[in-house]
Amino acid sequence: GEEIASQVEEQLPGSIVDSSQDSLVVNSESWLAVATFLKDTPGLDFDYLTSITAVDYYDYFEVVYHLTSIKHNHSLVVKTRCYGRDNPTVPSVVSLWRGADFQEREIYDLMGITFEGHPNMKRIFLWKGFQGHPLRKDYL
Repeated sequence: GEEIASQVEEQLPGSIVDSSQDSLVVNSESWLAVATFLKDTPGLDFDYLTSITAVDYYDYFEVVYHLTSIKHNHSLVVKTRCYGRDNPTVPSVVSLWRGADFQEREIYDLMGITFEGHPNMKRIFLWKGFQGHPLRKDYL
């Protein structure tokens, strides 16, 4: 994670918020550029999106991506944060990994995080008129 963080920071200054041995925290405004870099850079080649999930920490939401390079047999956890409970937003990665489609819609439906640029951002489990997002800590 730290080695990859230095590569990303060299190409996209200011995009990395924090890093550890096996994960990165990325500035949400830079997330799409960082994701593109992680997928397209030779030697990294994170060509497979294993999963996406979200965590509600009250003060912010964290979207967690598990990426894998099938070619190099390595994986990475990348996190990005969005602040504000009214309209939390992060860029969609459906254009990079088609497998993000339903996962981003699930997070939108259950947590209320909008994925900007998603081609079909609508509820996937709950009905259209459902009020709120049931996996949020403040859901009543």
